[in-house]
Amino acid sequence: MAPKIVVVTGANFGIGFEAVKAFLQSPNSYHVYLGSRSVEKGTQAIEQLRAQCPQTKNTVELLQVDLGSDASIEKAFEKVKNGPGHVDVLINNAGAGFDHDFLQGKMSLRDCFNQAYDVNVAGTNVMIWNFIPLLLKSTTTPRILFLAGLSQMTAAAEGPYFPTPPLAAGWPKKDISFETIGYRCSKTALSMLMLDWNHKLQADGVKVFSVSPGFCATGLGGLPEEMTKAMGAVHPSEGGQRLIAVAEGKRDADAGKILDKEGFIPW
Repeated sequence: MAPKIVVVTGANFGIGFEAVKAFLQSPNSYHVYLGSRSVEKGTQAIEQLRAQCPQTKNTVELLQVDLGSDASIEKAFEKVKNGPGHVDVLINNAGAGFDHDFLQGKMSLRDCFNQAYDVNVAGTNVMIWNFIPLLLKSTTTPRILFLAGLSQMTAAAEGPYFPTPPLAAGWPKKDISFETIGYRCSKTALSMLMLDWNHKLQADGVKVFSVSPGFCATGLGGLPEEMTKAMGAVHPSEGGQRLIAVAEGKRDADAGKILDKEGFIPW
């Protein structure tokens, strides 16, 4: 049986890396495109994966793709089109957070938000838009996966307002040491994007999901892993396992929803 073709964006570290590893370790047959903005980092990640999965019969290949560049996305599309010619699973893992840079005075508040939306929302949308023709050529049930954020609107409103603790009165709020609002707002927008693609592709038989990977220690946005681990963050392999479970069809009945490990996450 021909291997299923999987594309994972932002896969040179963290949850994306662990998702690729899960596919390589799966008894099912896969050829995985490891998406990476940096060719050097992507190549190093593939070397690490091959060292960690020496017995695998599945294969992995570098796909250089920068979600901040339409030309890069189009080039990545052409590579896959001229290779297997189809995609069975597209995992939109790539994401960026700039809140920590704002707190450190490295960028403006506006840039913090704009860059998060450009990569996490606009970039993901352009990626899907370009790759839809390849997904529709899948001979199995094609699937598109989004990654949910730290918490959704309902959970944040009902509280506690994780991960930010209660703040003292006054301005500026000097005790904010773990800011995530730019990233979280972009992830909330991504939930709407998931719903829209689920609507657009229902008649085509494409299963679309948003998957919560859990609170994982990935170093996203330059945040120290020690800080996130102290707050309860788990190893990113937990996120990788959740993604492959959905990619392999274990939650197909729940398409169009935000999925947690076992149930759903309120909007």
